[in-house]
Amino acid sequence: MKTFVRQFLRQSLWTLLALPALARADYSWNFPEPVTPIARDTLKIHNEFMLIITALFVVVFAIMIYSMVKHRKSTGHQPAKFTGPKGGLQWFWALLPFAILLFIDFVLMGIPAVHAIIEMEDTKTKADMVLKVTGMQWKWQYEYPESGVKFVSTMSTPREQISNAAAKGENYLLEVDNPVVLPVGKKVRVLLTSTDVIHTWWVPQFGVKRDAIPGFLRETWVQIEKPGTYRGQCAELCGKDHGFMPVVVHAVPEPEYLAWLDKKKAEAAAAAGSGDRTWSKDELMAKGKEVYDKQCVSCHQANGQGIPNAFPALAGSPLCNSEWQTKDGKLIKDSHVDRVLHGKANTAMQAFKNTLSDVELAAVITFERNNFGNTMGDMVQPAQIKALR
Repeated sequence: MKTFVRQFLRQSLWTLLALPALARADYSWNFPEPVTPIARDTLKIHNEFMLIITALFVVVFAIMIYSMVKHRKSTGHQPAKFTGPKGGLQWFWALLPFAILLFIDFVLMGIPAVHAIIEMEDTKTKADMVLKVTGMQWKWQYEYPESGVKFVSTMSTPREQISNAAAKGENYLLEVDNPVVLPVGKKVRVLLTSTDVIHTWWVPQFGVKRDAIPGFLRETWVQIEKPGTYRGQCAELCGKDHGFMPVVVHAVPEPEYLAWLDKKKAEAAAAAGSGDRTWSKDELMAKGKEVYDKQCVSCHQANGQGIPNAFPALAGSPLCNSEWQTKDGKLIKDSHVDRVLHGKANTAMQAFKNTLSDVELAAVITFERNNFGNTMGDMVQPAQIKALR
C-alpha cells in the first residue's frame, strides 16, 4: 500500500510539473480557426450551446446527487406513500422542467440556430463571383464561369507514401496538383454537382460542408477573411480511394488572384495551341505517363494489372490491343478511345471527354496502348481527339 501511495504521489508531482507545457500545447480537439462568417457563426453558436448544455448537466445532476444523498435509507428517511399527483403543486413541479426546456430550446437555442441557417442558405445576396465544383472519382473539377477558366484538381501525395515505402509528408493526403485560388474578402457563390456518385466538398475552416449529387445543382457560399492555405477533403464514402480526394484552397488578395486568373487563361490558350501540332511518340508517352499517374493509377494500378473483380487490367486488355478507328477515320463504338472519351455506363469508368484536354487524352491513350506489355505501336494525335469531340 505504501509503495502504491509513493508511486501515486510521484506521478502526481510529474503531472503538476508538466502542466505549464500542456497549457501551451496546440490541442486538436477544438474547432479550427474560423476564417469565414459562416464558420464564425457556427463556432459562436456551438460555444453558446455548450454553455447551456453544461449548465443543464450541472443543475440536473446536482439535484439528483443531493436527492440521493439527502434521502438515502441509511439516514432513516422513509419513502413517500402517495400513488399519484395530489393538488396543483405536484402538477406545477411536473410541468416546470418541461416549460424550462421549451424556453431553452425555442428561445435560447432555436432563434440563433435559425438565424445561422438563413445566413448559410443566402448564397445570392451580394455575391461577387461564382465557383462551380464538380465531384468525380476521385478528384474535383473547378470552373470559373465568368472567366472561362476550368481545371481538374487531383491529390498529389506520392503513392510511395501511401504504401509506406516513403516517409509521410507534412500535408499527407491533403495536397493537390491544382489548388483552388479565391480572393480574400469577396463573397463566392459555390455551385456543386457530381458526375458519378455523391461527394461532399468540405473545408473545416470555412464552416462549409455540402453534398455534390449527380443530376442536381446544389449551392453554398464562402467569404474568406484571411489570406492563407486551407485544406479539406471529400467527407462522403464515395467508393474505393474515397480518402484520396482532398480540397486545397489558396486565399489571396484580389490583385494576386487576378494575376493568377490571367496566368490560367494563358495556360489554357497555350494548351489549345499545342493540340494542333503533331506530337512525337516519345512526347506522347512521357505526357501519357504523367496523366496516367494522376488519373488512372488508383483503379488500374501502376503496373496496369487493375484490381480483380473491381477494375479491369490494361495489361493484355483486348480493348487496348484493338483498332479504335475505321479506315475513313470514324470512331469505333466501344473501342479504346471511345471508352476513355465517353466512359462506360453503370461502372466506375467515367467519361474523360470534358475533364481532360485533347493533348492529355491523346497522350494517355497512346501510353496505355504501348505500355504494360501492350505493343500496338500506334499513336493518337491531339488533332484526332479534337476532331472526335
